[in-house]
Amino acid sequence: MAAGASGGAVGRAMVGGCRLLLLLALGRAAAPPGGMLYPRETPSRERKELGGLWTFRADFSPGRDAGFVQRWYRQPLRQTGPVIDMPVPASFNDITQDPSLENYIGWVWYEKEVLLPLRWLQDDLSTRVVLRFGSAHYYSIVWVNGVQVVEHEGGHLPFEADISSIVQSSPGIPCRITVALNNTLTPHTLPPGSIQYMDDKTRYPKNYFVQNIRFDFFNYAGIHRPVVLYTTPSVYIDDTTVTTTSSESVAMVQYQVSVVGSTLYSLSLSLRDQEGKVVATGDGPAGELKVLNPNLWWPYLMHENPGYRYSLEVKMQAQVNEMLLEDVYTLPVGIRTVHVTSTQFLINGRPFYFHGVNKHEDADIRGKGLDWPLVVKDFNLLRWLGANSFRTSHYPYAEEIMDLCDAYGIVVIDECPGVGIKMLESFGNKSLQHHLVVMEELIRRDKNRPSVVMWSVANEPASELPPAAYYFKTVIAHTKALDPSRPVTFVTDANYALDHGDPPLMFSEEYQKAMLREYHSVFDKKKKEYVIGELIWNFADFMTNQGTTRVLGNKKGIFTRQRQPKSAAFVLRERYWKIANESSCLPPVIKSHTLFLK
Repeated sequence: MAAGASGGAVGRAMVGGCRLLLLLALGRAAAPPGGMLYPRETPSRERKELGGLWTFRADFSPGRDAGFVQRWYRQPLRQTGPVIDMPVPASFNDITQDPSLENYIGWVWYEKEVLLPLRWLQDDLSTRVVLRFGSAHYYSIVWVNGVQVVEHEGGHLPFEADISSIVQSSPGIPCRITVALNNTLTPHTLPPGSIQYMDDKTRYPKNYFVQNIRFDFFNYAGIHRPVVLYTTPSVYIDDTTVTTTSSESVAMVQYQVSVVGSTLYSLSLSLRDQEGKVVATGDGPAGELKVLNPNLWWPYLMHENPGYRYSLEVKMQAQVNEMLLEDVYTLPVGIRTVHVTSTQFLINGRPFYFHGVNKHEDADIRGKGLDWPLVVKDFNLLRWLGANSFRTSHYPYAEEIMDLCDAYGIVVIDECPGVGIKMLESFGNKSLQHHLVVMEELIRRDKNRPSVVMWSVANEPASELPPAAYYFKTVIAHTKALDPSRPVTFVTDANYALDHGDPPLMFSEEYQKAMLREYHSVFDKKKKEYVIGELIWNFADFMTNQGTTRVLGNKKGIFTRQRQPKSAAFVLRERYWKIANESSCLPPVIKSHTLFLK
């Protein structure tokens, strides 16, 4: 809850006198052109982490627009008024003891000053400096030294800006990065929400409003994932796309490479195994690499060598202004195929049965901020549980988490932030166009990951509403067109009266155990017919908005929020390891085939 309303820098409009609502630019705007390669250090690329303490200020002005009216981005944030330290990455909600910040809706401001290496600031146009955000929730505007460099809508996917011309014009001067961040959700955002004004002056202060949401988790906000500066040459490898097919003795790695900055360049590619041996080479922007007796990427618990990845080194050379520029990018590659039949899900031609969890990136006071100790703890719990998969409910997870899935052999159903789509107005054209952009951004980020075997376009939408059919047909068709190599799904729900009769009672651990056993008996009967897996809801307890049905969060996890196992975790562990031991006896049946969707 908050007093006032959120002011928008893009399309601000007066609504009802002094009420300013964020009007996001939701017209059809394709995902920014080009790739979104994860910034890795190579001989031609350097990386500087900007995590740690940033300067922070929430705009508590009545219209939430003082920062724009007074142009806070034109000067150090500390000169605009009171500021506090704020860790990045983290959610700002639970960091302080200020209840008005915990439930704040509107614009908050972040700032970081950083001194760049002089070698980055050469004025010979050979070096490109890029500022990249792993994610920030929800709408972001970024300035560098008072100059706006990028805007981005969406709370869970990366965005970046080329800041070379700005920082190279002032060598030796600290680079001041300012971020204005708004967490307001409207019927057209993803996830959607609505602002409700409380107009009863006998009960509420003037301009008092609440942020309504239709999803069952806390609307954490902030700069949630790493912020980095990295360099490339001015002519650089912008994107690389890899797809794979395999038979018993041969694998084919198809690639496409995009280069930006010049049309006169040469490309060479080397595919190395985990021992560093070159197993295939190629050249040119598109082609195919042939790998004999390949090591396939296998899921955890399905093979003695899960998560095997090759390393694809891409080298680019270009002659620019009598200078030879070289760029090198290394991409991990897992050779893996997926195939769907009427009754089975196949990975590398072998039946795969999902036994895993649905998760939340929920980390106590860090909210949804990337937290390495928690990430590693969760992966150890997944192994203890015998889980081979999870769904990224209900938004894309950090790239660092996805890297571990690739490396460990954890299978992922990759879900966009399409949760809480319940209102009729959320099925309109504005919402649809934004949903398409989000799917473009998600696939652009995760398309090369062997762990990702399926895209999920929504969680429990109001699919019974009349416009939903056209809406989801369009989203699914668009997703399939962007990536025909993976199936597309969404999660639906239906009401069913499940009566357990006598105690155990709801919300008790005994009830949770009894309910699981009821479901398990049904799954075992239907596995041979059409059931291809089971992902428990939920992995761990997580925070929600306050309410009479949610006392300190959602308690449906098999682990507590502190990651202590409940009784249900032991029930599930016994079942999952039994399934794993049974399925590991299946001999691999690998046939030559192409990828398709069912």
